[in-house]
Amino acid sequence: MGNHNDQRPFNEDNYTHNINRNDERMLDRRGFMKTLVGAAGVFAVASMPWGAVAAKELMGLSEKEYPHHKIADVKDIPIGDSVEFDYPSDHDSALLIRLSDKNYVAYQNACTHLQCPVFWEKKEREMICPCHHGKFDATTGAPTAGPPRRPLPEIKVQIKDGAVYAVGVKRYEA
Repeated sequence: MGNHNDQRPFNEDNYTHNINRNDERMLDRRGFMKTLVGAAGVFAVASMPWGAVAAKELMGLSEKEYPHHKIADVKDIPIGDSVEFDYPSDHDSALLIRLSDKNYVAYQNACTHLQCPVFWEKKEREMICPCHHGKFDATTGAPTAGPPRRPLPEIKVQIKDGAVYAVGVKRYEA
């Protein structure tokens, strides 16, 4: 009989212990969710200035400052030729074309259809995407044939001290 009494409190302890453990687990989960929501709030607040900047950018309210990037010396680009360069970042492939003595145009040369590289075809005086035979008008960047529907993003260029510089990306009016 003495053995039986010794065992009962032990069982009850075990039982209460399990209940407490379950409560702790619930609290842990709740605490974890609170922490998660708190962290998300901190991230949201931390990113707010950028959110405002992005919204301004989309609305076209701020004229973004782009780096000035030297593409090539004028003397190195014969009329009708093109030069490949990266702009505005090292991962953005672009193409400068010298259409005439004083007329230079530049575009990001990822096709607006499926991002294939676009090439300048000197003889045809057209920019051509070999993937799906897309063609673009070199003077405007507008698509003239094939699947592309949007113009190529145009890069603003400036001639300074005998060299051609990329100075910004033109915004498209939607």
